[in-house]
Amino acid sequence: MNSMLSPLDAPQDAGPIRLLAHNSTVAAEDLRVRLVLAADFQGRIEVDASEVESVGQAVLQLLIAARIDAEQNGMPFEILNPSRAFVERVTACCLADAIGLATEKDVFQ
Repeated sequence: MNSMLSPLDAPQDAGPIRLLAHNSTVAAEDLRVRLVLAADFQGRIEVDASEVESVGQAVLQLLIAARIDAEQNGMPFEILNPSRAFVERVTACCLADAIGLATEKDVFQ
């Protein structure tokens, strides 16, 4: 996910990337930018999915791509506090392994 960003583009808040409640294709472009900034300037990618009520295909694809890129570059990638809706959607799409998420059974015991 490397890009041609300068330190002036670095995010002011170096905390986790917070997903919106509703993550549609429209939200995907902003997420892409935030994932690139995290990879370039933080050296890790942490995504807070605690407020997610719905998540679309484009956002799921970005998360998978970010995880693959992070792994290839030896960078930590983690989904933090996934909401039940996030876990259910990821599990229903059979993407838990691809996103690096424990199964619903593991998360909500």
